[in-house]
Amino acid sequence: MKEIRIHARAGQGAITTAMLLASAAFEEGIYGLAFPHFGAERMGAPLNAYVRLDKSPVNVRTQVREPNYVLVQDSTLLRGVDVTSGLRPNGIVIVNDERIPSELGLRKGIKVLTIPAGKLATEFLGRADRASTGMLGAFAAATGEIKLESLKKAVRNRFPGAVGEKNVQVLDKAYELARSESALVVTR
Repeated sequence: MKEIRIHARAGQGAITTAMLLASAAFEEGIYGLAFPHFGAERMGAPLNAYVRLDKSPVNVRTQVREPNYVLVQDSTLLRGVDVTSGLRPNGIVIVNDERIPSELGLRKGIKVLTIPAGKLATEFLGRADRASTGMLGAFAAATGEIKLESLKKAVRNRFPGAVGEKNVQVLDKAYELARSESALVVTR
């Protein structure tokens, strides 16, 4: 079973990210379970969403404490939350940020990918707070757990028409950026 923890603020689409990832897994015949965990229920409050992916039905519905992968949709959370807590060996942290990984202040020895998902969302969707599809494109490229085509299908199902096509453009661009030679680095 692969476990993914998503860190974001309320209103930034973490639940949508989780649901799209689980839907894409379903397209590939993989069982997926996506669910949120809320604290204070107000816009901007930190929250987590979780995804579990497996070849057999997923019955575990507890919070993900030892993730294989961590997605951070708002890098300001790095200042007050240990997003790497419980990260499994060889795990990957993907952060929505334009800085290089060594500038994020994460602990040493972690595989980190930064992706300007907010910038891509602004460019293609007109809103920086819609980083979900950029994060998922980077996830597909960095992990190989889900195919890009499956994510595109999930996005088009969730957002039909022009909005879906713009989100597919974000997926493509994020995937391309994450596949570049220097994208995934181990912090020193």
